Amino acid sequence: MSYNLNIKKGSPSDEKVSTSTTLKRMMTLMGNERKNLYFAMIFIFINSGLNLVGPYLIGHAVDTFVQTKQYDGVIKYSIILFGVFCLALVSGYTQTQLMGRVGQRMLFNLRNTVFNKLQELPIDFFNQNKAGDLISRVNNDTDKINQFFSQSLVQFMSSIFTMTGAGIFLISINIKLGFAALVPALLLLFFTQMVSPWVKNRNAINLKSTGSMSAEIQESLNNFKVIVAFNRRDYFRKRFEEVNTENYQSAVNAGIASNVFTPVYGLLANIGQLVVLAFGIYLIAVGQFSVGLLISFLAYINQFYNPLRQIAALWANFQVALAGWDRISQILVMENNLKIIETTEPEDTRCMLEFRNVSFSYIPGSLILKDVSFSLERDKTYAFVGPTGGGKTTTASLMARLYDPTQGKIFLNGVDIRSLSASNRTAKIGFILQEPFLFTGTIRDNILYGNECFNHLTNDELIAELKEVGLDGLIERFDGGLTAEIKLSGDGISLGQKQLIAFMRAVIRRPNLLILDEASANIDTVTEQLLDEILKKLPKSTIQIIIAHRLNTIENADEIYFVNAGSITKAGSIQDAVNLLMKGKRES
Repeated sequence: MSYNLNIKKGSPSDEKVSTSTTLKRMMTLMGNERKNLYFAMIFIFINSGLNLVGPYLIGHAVDTFVQTKQYDGVIKYSIILFGVFCLALVSGYTQTQLMGRVGQRMLFNLRNTVFNKLQELPIDFFNQNKAGDLISRVNNDTDKINQFFSQSLVQFMSSIFTMTGAGIFLISINIKLGFAALVPALLLLFFTQMVSPWVKNRNAINLKSTGSMSAEIQESLNNFKVIVAFNRRDYFRKRFEEVNTENYQSAVNAGIASNVFTPVYGLLANIGQLVVLAFGIYLIAVGQFSVGLLISFLAYINQFYNPLRQIAALWANFQVALAGWDRISQILVMENNLKIIETTEPEDTRCMLEFRNVSFSYIPGSLILKDVSFSLERDKTYAFVGPTGGGKTTTASLMARLYDPTQGKIFLNGVDIRSLSASNRTAKIGFILQEPFLFTGTIRDNILYGNECFNHLTNDELIAELKEVGLDGLIERFDGGLTAEIKLSGDGISLGQKQLIAFMRAVIRRPNLLILDEASANIDTVTEQLLDEILKKLPKSTIQIIIAHRLNTIENADEIYFVNAGSITKAGSIQDAVNLLMKGKRES
């Protein structure tokens, strides 16, 4: 399964979906907010109705009281109008408050949904997509949707209600004049249908460009130490200038597209008013219309076409929200290809781990491992050696099921590893990565990350557990012990110290299978000897798998495997491993 979000035209993910279908999918985000949305719609309807009553009362007052100079009636209607406008104020404020809260809760739920979905996806997804672009989708694109629901949707529905009511009043007052006034609206409908896809596409390009700029900034800042060390700030500036220029151009194009509605809607609204004024004066001249009704009619024309002007801007916001939704939905529709299959009866075997005819590739057609088969027995330590790029870390990743084989099967304790739940698998397998990652928090937080069994322990109880497996000496190397603070990504401590924390995180679990991927690469000799002593205290049933370049780290291994050019073979003695390693380097 491909997880690349940079969808190309013509791919299945580029399938065109109607605006109504997209809107229905967006509305599924409402969840429990539907009740509040319905309440808000009621207040929007009331507000629009109250505003529509005003012009009719004014027209009636002009014809009935002003022309006959009955000023007591004028005062009475003025008081009634004031009351109507006050009620409209209250209803307008209420619906704005309701929709504002709905929008914020939707934004909260949407970001949670997207972030939880990201956590369900496999590592392969993050290999294919830049973190900066994903951050932009979670932050920027969700905010575009929130702006539509919390702000634009209120104005949009209010405009629709007001337009509909004004149209009804126009036709009911005078059917001929009403239809003449509404003819420009039909032209606007046709124009909107023609232009909307172009506006949405321009905004989608801009959102994608914003994501690309975010990705470039993040990558540059993450590697800023290297940039400074090599004095290549010029490269940093050049790359940023390129993506910033691209984003600027796409933003200008999106702005032009989004603002195309406003002048066109304004022009046709003015034409509608001219039609009403000219035709209305003619009807008054022939005795078929009154001055009061013409005043009411002109007010209703404004109440019909002014909302259209607002919709011109709101429709552009709606297209932006749709473009943002398209980018978010690309994530939400994805599924983890590391499926849990039905559990089978375990095979009776001495093997803790077995590869059966396993092949694997990151990119289709470029195999890293080719039809590999081997088995690892309990109570033994295994070493996997080979030249850089030979496939050692890939093999370790397959053992931990960070990926599934392209072909073949992997068995753990006699059962297909795909049948184990994620929690069950991680409890059985400890993995110390070549590049350990720490989270912001304390050392305790990092040691217990993902370890539900020990989360309830106090610090003293946790130290007792660490002492039992010989890890208490490592804690003493940090000022503050378990409460020592770890800054963002572990900045402020050495790579070797990060490796020690990762080591404690894995060993305290007492896993059945412990994979050490260059676990001692950044540790001094004295500490390495201490770690060796700790590893000897692990239960005898624990298999240790050592991925290493340095041969001194594998001298105590029971068996050595050589990994290179897609194959995994037994190396025999350390000297045999040296010979294979030298030969593999020459061939590569």
